[in-house]
Amino acid sequence: MDIVDRSVARAPKAPLDPKNLPFGRNFSPNMFQVDWDEGKGWHDPRIVPYGPLSLAPSAMVLHYGQEIFEGLKAFRHPDGSVRLFRPDRNAARLNNSARRMSMPEIPVELQLDAMKKLIAIDREWAPPVPGSLYIRPAMIATEEGLGVHSSKSFLYFIITGPTGSYFSGGKSTVRIMVARDWVRAAPGGTGTAKTGGNYASSLLAGAVAKQKGCDQVLWLDAVERRHVEEVGAMNLMFVFDGVVTTAPTSGTILAGITRESIGVLCHELGLPFVERAIHIEEVFHGLSSGDCTEIFGCGTAAVVSPVGELLDGETLYKVGTGDEGPVAKRVHEALTAIQFGTAPDNHGWMVRV
Repeated sequence: MDIVDRSVARAPKAPLDPKNLPFGRNFSPNMFQVDWDEGKGWHDPRIVPYGPLSLAPSAMVLHYGQEIFEGLKAFRHPDGSVRLFRPDRNAARLNNSARRMSMPEIPVELQLDAMKKLIAIDREWAPPVPGSLYIRPAMIATEEGLGVHSSKSFLYFIITGPTGSYFSGGKSTVRIMVARDWVRAAPGGTGTAKTGGNYASSLLAGAVAKQKGCDQVLWLDAVERRHVEEVGAMNLMFVFDGVVTTAPTSGTILAGITRESIGVLCHELGLPFVERAIHIEEVFHGLSSGDCTEIFGCGTAAVVSPVGELLDGETLYKVGTGDEGPVAKRVHEALTAIQFGTAPDNHGWMVRV
């Protein structure tokens, strides 16, 4: 499928400074779009200037939340090239989300081709190390009309933007609040789909966490309210007696690409790595006894985010020394070295634009 190029050429007005690029606030000058209609399939792929979308007030995405998205990054390497990190895994996950949300899958080849061509046009917006170019593919229901059913038309689009650190303020660790009064996802629900409603339902708990001086929310399972699931927009890992431990993606947890990659790197670094159910009381006991020495979140935006404190009600638990631990530091350095091209990519994870 040939992609029509209607892009505008516009380089940044000044050199991009990763220290002054807050996450999600700066966008590149172009975007990709392609439409889907029942009986016609995907058609009219194009790269156009970044700008507002034209939607009818009755567009079904606005009323029934039929929407999915992804998030990945491209990195500038020492040779000047720009490379995507594991885009095939994000493309496959988007299709998994599409199936769950009763939306059309989009061929992986089309997704990858669109990303490469868009980034090639806006390559000057990929900042130097330690910055990156964040990529946000999304699909929305565009059929005009009310009535609860799957839309008969959709728009898939990709926007990009230069970014520095996900967390601002210079903090090396974050404080996490355990959610006792809310749940993020239930068995059989949409927890494994990357859809906007999952995040909308988390906002109230996030606001309460902010009021208590916390950065993120730790979600427990919806049935027993005992087992650890995710943290905000990240998967979560614990170090119990030297073993890197994470909850399994059992239907309510998003299967993170960073999470998957860290599992591979742990084995290569000689760090024991397991997936198993984790009881929240086990975490509290481990923090009190010293058996749990580290907790860290992992995801595309933050990469690795060490947890310094865990708040449960009025009880505040300190994680290790309260600073970044040695395991989080090792996996962060190993992963970012591959992403930034300063270590060999033995897995074929980096895709040149």
